[in-house]
Amino acid sequence: MSKQIFAGPKRALAVAAALMTLGFGTSAAQAKWPEKPVRIVLPFGPGGVADVTARIMADRLSKKLGQQFVIENMPGPGGINAARAVIGAPPDGYTMGLVTNGTAISVAAFNHLPFDPTQFQMVSTIGLFDLVFAVKADAPYKTLKDVVDAAKANPGKLNIATIAVGGTQNLGAELFKSQADVNIVIVPYKNSPDVVVSVLRGDAAMLVEFPPGIQGQVNDGKLRVLATSSPQRSTLKPDVPTAAESGVPGYEVTSWNAIFAPKGTPKEIVDAMNAAIREVLAMPDVKEAYAKVGVTAQPSTPDELMARLKADIVKWNAVIEKAHIPKK
Repeated sequence: MSKQIFAGPKRALAVAAALMTLGFGTSAAQAKWPEKPVRIVLPFGPGGVADVTARIMADRLSKKLGQQFVIENMPGPGGINAARAVIGAPPDGYTMGLVTNGTAISVAAFNHLPFDPTQFQMVSTIGLFDLVFAVKADAPYKTLKDVVDAAKANPGKLNIATIAVGGTQNLGAELFKSQADVNIVIVPYKNSPDVVVSVLRGDAAMLVEFPPGIQGQVNDGKLRVLATSSPQRSTLKPDVPTAAESGVPGYEVTSWNAIFAPKGTPKEIVDAMNAAIREVLAMPDVKEAYAKVGVTAQPSTPDELMARLKADIVKWNAVIEKAHIPKK
């Protein structure tokens, strides 16, 4: 009897100790993220579309999650500097980065990148945006098909203006040339203002550019947009037909920005960031702010983002090879 009475409290103390240990362990494992500021590294300088939209998102994430989300600009060729800063960081959710369709182009354009983006821990897309095809307002071309027809009637006589070789705009023009099966000359310029000037003074029949680069001249009535590069009409420009509708079946170029983390980042953190991004991008003021720079606020699952990246690598590699653009 006395043994049983003594064994009871001992067993109770042991159980209590085990429960306390388990409790503390669970609390530590489920520590709330984020507990300190999170940095998001961008492979671009300040002021561009990627920077503007990332800062809008970061501001709302800071307010929602109670910790600062800090944008760090780290431009450089191929996004190499920014990628290294992220993949070399601890996989604890406190360093993330921006991955874009430009990353896919870099894989296709560089012989050897010091990183493999298919090994990134994808989180979510944050925005989608199109290229636009535009001509001088008084040009005789009323549709993109008119440009295609003119190019076929005058092989090698029409110029298309884009920014530097290997950029999305330039490769978008190369894809257009290939899929429309036209002999047209693609002329690369140093920057977007030079591209616009070339069309306004008649050096180029058409330009391929992102909407913010020409919006001022479109608003002033100096340029006219013929088509967009998206597979469906953009909700931001519903009256503008797609290239596929306008004489180039199957044409599609969708540019995108997205968030990734170092490989090995815990699933709970990836899921938490994905959920927070979804809530932020659904906010009406965020959608409106994105739309002002020609971007559709659009989240995704990590798997959807990885599939998009891999498909773009294959796509742009084929464009680069067909255009005989030398790899760097």
